[in-house]
Amino acid sequence: MGGVFDWIVSNGPAALFVLLLLGVVGLPIPDETLLVFCGYLISQGKLSTVPTFLAGVAGTWCGISVSYMIGRTFGLGVVHKFGKYLHITEERLAKVHAWFDRIGHWALFVGYFIAGVRHFTAIVAGTSKLRFLSFILFAWSGGVVWVAGFLTLGYFLGERWKEVAELVHEYVAVASAILIAAAILFYFLRARKNRAAAKPQTDSKQS
Repeated sequence: MGGVFDWIVSNGPAALFVLLLLGVVGLPIPDETLLVFCGYLISQGKLSTVPTFLAGVAGTWCGISVSYMIGRTFGLGVVHKFGKYLHITEERLAKVHAWFDRIGHWALFVGYFIAGVRHFTAIVAGTSKLRFLSFILFAWSGGVVWVAGFLTLGYFLGERWKEVAELVHEYVAVASAILIAAAILFYFLRARKNRAAAKPQTDSKQS
């Protein structure tokens, strides 16, 4: 891991771009930890804010778009065949597919904040033939929030970045679970309201 950090120190935003691109596609790279580290480097004056932010966003957008195109171009058949190289299992893909069906496009936005899920949501969106413009709206906006959030966290943590970064995944998982639960609850309440509104119309037609 130290080698990855050293690479960022030596090559700056360019290294962050490459690492996030590969990490978001699915390779085992600690994306959140790298962003927190870069935020710390910004606070120390070792990286510039704007180039680092733009490199992080660009790497994230490229990585998530590659995952989308994999799903859209090759479909689930190839994903199932070669998914093991990107740590994609049948069980995890099925869970994300069901999640995507429940909360729709917002899964692309929320998925960033759950480690190991963001590239699944993009692949599922691709196999579902989601329009690219809709994909961009949710996936790219989520990427901006994700990058800005963790860079900001690292900036304000300062020297404590490494200590706190070890807890990042745990806190993100809890926060994501709450957000997902709220989104699912909203979805079911809205569906229930729509069914209740449609029922009087059906009854009136029958009478």
